[in-house]
Amino acid sequence: MKRFNLLSEPTEMLYNQGKSAMTDYHIIAAIANILIDKAREILALANNKLSELAKWDMERWLKIEGIGYAKATAMVTSFELGRRRMFEQPDKKIKINCSQDVYNCMKPFLYDEVVEHFYIVLLNRNNQVLKLYKIISRSTNATLADPKLIFKKELDQLASGIILVHNHPSGNLRPSDADKRLTKRLTEAGNSLEMPVLNHLIFTDGTYLIFEDEGLLLVFIHRF
Repeated sequence: MKRFNLLSEPTEMLYNQGKSAMTDYHIIAAIANILIDKAREILALANNKLSELAKWDMERWLKIEGIGYAKATAMVTSFELGRRRMFEQPDKKIKINCSQDVYNCMKPFLYDEVVEHFYIVLLNRNNQVLKLYKIISRSTNATLADPKLIFKKELDQLASGIILVHNHPSGNLRPSDADKRLTKRLTEAGNSLEMPVLNHLIFTDGTYLIFEDEGLLLVFIHRF
């Protein structure tokens, strides 16, 4: 059997037992090229949750003793690579049959995000996803979302309906007054243009809220 030094313990495990045998701290140690004990310490600082580590930026990593720019870069980019892997779309169009399908569709785009983003999901008559567009992100006030831009996107794709989606990084599912005003404004505009807003979903890493379920949509054409 090939011999490895202590620093390469994760490599030994990978070589002899395969990747599925590696614990989270073994993987962290391998990526950052650090000792197992240090990887355990880092994971403990994130409450033993990879989802917390995924939100750490370079500045946060550099606060850890023994973590320099190279190791911090390795960790931040590894989480980003994993997130991008989720972006890959299957050849077959995604079909929306229920609100859970919308939530699952948006996970690659909104999971682990620490700022708010506002998306539209465009559907065809078979409830298949034609396109996703990010309309607004970061500190921009979502109430400034331009209906003309949104409905132009729908027209360009010859879509039959729109689902609005935005995330609450805080984890709070309660819609704000601004969320309600925006939904009302876009729903009214969609109705007048015969380009309906089908629903609005508030996304958090753990769960979601659907406006229709809360009676917050003026008109909802139920198609899934």
